[in-house]
Amino acid sequence: MRERQREDTPVAGNLPWELDVFVGRGAETAGLAGALGEARLVTVTGVGGVGKSRLAAHAAARTGFPDGVWRVELAPVRDPAFVDHAVVAALGLTDHTARPPRETLHGHLADRRLLLLLDGFEQVVDACAELVTELLGRAPGLRVLAAGRRPLALAGERLFPLEPLAEDEAVELFRCRAALLGVPVADDAEVRELCRRLEGIPLAVELAAGRLRALSPGQLLARLDDRFRLLTGAGADTPWRHRALRTAIGWSHELCTPEERLLWARLSVFAGRFDLEAVEYVCGGHGLASEDVLDVLSELLAQSVVSREETSSGVRYRMLDTVRAYGADWLEATGDAGRLRRRHRDWYLGLATWCELDWFSPRQAEVAARVEAELPNLRGALEHSLSEPGEAHLGQLLAGSLWFYWVGCGRLSEGRHWLDQAVRLDSGHEPSLLKALWVLGYVAILQGDTVAALAALHECREEAELSANPTAAAYAEHRTGCLALVSDDMAGAETLLRSALAGYQEIGELNSNVLMGQVELAMARAFQDDLAEAVRLCEDVRRVCEDHGERWARSYALYVLAYAAWREGDQSNARRLLTDSLGSAHSFHDLLGSVLAVELLALVTVTEGDAVEAAVLQGAAGRMWPSVGLPLFGSAYYNAPHELCEARSRERLGDERYEACVRTGALLDREEAVSRALGRPAARSSRPPSRRGRVLPAEVTAGTHEPAASPTRKGGETAG
Repeated sequence: MRERQREDTPVAGNLPWELDVFVGRGAETAGLAGALGEARLVTVTGVGGVGKSRLAAHAAARTGFPDGVWRVELAPVRDPAFVDHAVVAALGLTDHTARPPRETLHGHLADRRLLLLLDGFEQVVDACAELVTELLGRAPGLRVLAAGRRPLALAGERLFPLEPLAEDEAVELFRCRAALLGVPVADDAEVRELCRRLEGIPLAVELAAGRLRALSPGQLLARLDDRFRLLTGAGADTPWRHRALRTAIGWSHELCTPEERLLWARLSVFAGRFDLEAVEYVCGGHGLASEDVLDVLSELLAQSVVSREETSSGVRYRMLDTVRAYGADWLEATGDAGRLRRRHRDWYLGLATWCELDWFSPRQAEVAARVEAELPNLRGALEHSLSEPGEAHLGQLLAGSLWFYWVGCGRLSEGRHWLDQAVRLDSGHEPSLLKALWVLGYVAILQGDTVAALAALHECREEAELSANPTAAAYAEHRTGCLALVSDDMAGAETLLRSALAGYQEIGELNSNVLMGQVELAMARAFQDDLAEAVRLCEDVRRVCEDHGERWARSYALYVLAYAAWREGDQSNARRLLTDSLGSAHSFHDLLGSVLAVELLALVTVTEGDAVEAAVLQGAAGRMWPSVGLPLFGSAYYNAPHELCEARSRERLGDERYEACVRTGALLDREEAVSRALGRPAARSSRPPSRRGRVLPAEVTAGTHEPAASPTRKGGETAG
């Protein structure tokens, strides 16, 4: 029978609400669900193309784990070091600290009950096995469903070998795929014999069905017989089902036109999903005209060699790993693999450069989504550049150009990984190295790694002065000023930031980064009680941001303005500004901007008279800080409003009730905390609020100033 997942039963996690057409497998689905009920680690094994991924997703979608089902696609991951990063990304986690992603996973999974679906792990099996062992040992509510061609070989692993489809199910799949092509197919002897010859392997059946526009089932069967006979003398020790799949893929390959075979091979350079523009650039030319790529790709789609997906970032394409691997072998045989990998790298370097420029525009949200969708291919481009002789400078440039994604979209840990690699290489190209150095310093500041930040920024400033590079010098000075800011050196921060801003003006630099320098200067002035100057600076930033449609730097300017409004006693305006700021920061997965806004909202809330809600928000912020770094940077200036909020709340609630409210807030995850902070009306409770009035400056004594904005979330740089 053919079924779809019901649209009214969404599954928590990252599985789609509606899965692909799923034929048969009723007994297997029930058996796999039973195995998941009895064992914490279940691995679906079988030959390539037998339907492991589809069955695992189908069965997982019907489980009832309170914290959801989360699928991790490991097939595009080639470097074992990125297995942990892939799991972190699939779980939607962001972490701004310098701790390894493994620690982030431990903290997130410790008290959750969820199912982790690891799909396509065989090329990184050892790293995957090590991770699973550790996670299962530390997270009692975790269960793991793996799908691959081999077991993980771990104690307690329940194996679930998946056999090919029964004949009736294979015939139904063949007819279903034929119907999608608009070709009616009868359940007759030729169709059944064809499915038997293909051993009921779903991928082989679908590839055969993809040929029905040109060949009848009888013609398919005759050509398949010829192909089998060619293979009977080779690979006698190869299991028959492996030969059946190789036969189906190779036979499908032989039936392709020369242009289709060429595109199939060239598409193998992509990791994960890809779009049409990338295919046209990377794969066009040298025997395949760029204007013909779409037509040839359409034929591969019709033959089920490539699949098409609708995603949030538009139409994307992908190849199953088995099909991709076959194409990769052919690409190597042509001797053209090196050229294709360079073209692939060039396209994604160009994409990163364009996205960096476009970050300072109304398209920030689309840029963030685009880079997220392209991450597997960007990783491939970075790996190639940082490992190929003579191309290190391109890897440095690519790692540096993605600064906005590392710092603005919650990917600090991965960015640090690439930047550390990049700056260790002698590229012989000073501008790209300098860019990687100041971005590394920026990331290290955000992670609270002062020593690494100082080292990178000092090297960048020295080399920039020696090479007369005013752009790199300005960025290095800017970041050093940020470091002074979070270290409570307000005078030093102001001097450095003013000098950097003057440098930017001299070279004509204007982008998110420059505007964040102005916000940070406003913070330094606010910490020194010059609220008027802080407001002037940030109103100017807000105006420029709104002129350009920029939302990220604007969110920090709003934070400063909200602080000023609180100091002036205008709580309704402070709340409005903070709500706007928090909404933008959260949309970019900017943890630092989010937690600072929640902290200040707690202070506004207690000033409005609702000590209970203020304490809950403080508890929620307390849960968020470990993923950001040292709470409030260990800064006396940044900690002052938190202490003031806590003191007022304790005074009104008493210690016992205050701490109970904080514990309530600590139970909220990030989404719940932000929704609570954004969703409540200005009047925070049904009780009459206390009389509002101007907050006297005396409440903020010397050395205990409240923060004005984020010190470290900077914006865009486009110079090299």
